[in-house]
Amino acid sequence: MAYTILVGHSLMEINYMSNANETNPLVALSDAMVDAVSTAGASTVMVDARRRFPASGIAYAPDLVLTADHVVERHDDIRIVLPDGSQLKAQLTGHDPGSDLAILRLDKQVLTAAAPASQEASVGQLVLALGRPSPNGIQASQGVVSAVGGPLHRRHGGMLERHIRTDTIPYPGFSGGPLIDGYGRILGINTSGLARGMSLTIPVSLTWELADTLEKHGQVRRGYLGIRTQAVELPDVQQSALGREQATGLLLVGVEKNSPALGGGMLVGDIMVGLDGQPVSEPDELLARLAGQVVGQPIDVEVLRGGELARLTVIIGERK
Repeated sequence: MAYTILVGHSLMEINYMSNANETNPLVALSDAMVDAVSTAGASTVMVDARRRFPASGIAYAPDLVLTADHVVERHDDIRIVLPDGSQLKAQLTGHDPGSDLAILRLDKQVLTAAAPASQEASVGQLVLALGRPSPNGIQASQGVVSAVGGPLHRRHGGMLERHIRTDTIPYPGFSGGPLIDGYGRILGINTSGLARGMSLTIPVSLTWELADTLEKHGQVRRGYLGIRTQAVELPDVQQSALGREQATGLLLVGVEKNSPALGGGMLVGDIMVGLDGQPVSEPDELLARLAGQVVGQPIDVEVLRGGELARLTVIIGERK
């Protein structure tokens, strides 16, 4: 016998045998979700750092909590409620408004560090969003991954390379909490602070990378060249000058005064085709390359000038 059931917003057909010895797939799914929440819930904490209701966070290390930056409205008297109900004080170690991430440090190493998923989220994947917005316990919302997209340009400058959209319900206080898979592993950090009126998830691979930078340096430094560009097609003769197939490059339509680009010899009319040994074809690719640890470093830049390939060295500035 086959039954069609509603799981979140998705229809699922389940073959069910009336034999009492057979496993009930609906019960098995329910039990698996309970186990996943229990696993991830052991690493999900309450973060009280703003005037309104508290938010959530996850244990990045035994003494570190990762949460959403927009929920940390005060830097003193931050209170963390652990899964067992006990409370500890925390200090802000680093934050990045561009990615809406913040990292808090406890005085004691008492947390159970969350386990990141080994694979990125996939569209159609069944997921759970967790939050601990009160001392009363963990909360959960189930759904599916509806899109994996990027990039997302931020009003603070820079760019979030990737993000996840789901149809989970972002209940109040869920920002900073985890999105998890069926095993309770972390797929990303949920936040309503990236896009107005929309809750998104920062993928765990990007989250962990940014968290490492915030722990070590307290901030994420983003590179700055001081140029305005537009993508243009490269005809065969220009690709021949490059010695490789590359369909597009970035035409420099503006170079700011006293900018790193001008200091490195970049000129209006140049077509930028490479940065640090890698091709650059689109403006978003350039922004992504400038998001790494490149500030203050001399970087090789390839440009086409007068149909010939020129190699320049530019010391990357920092976007303020």
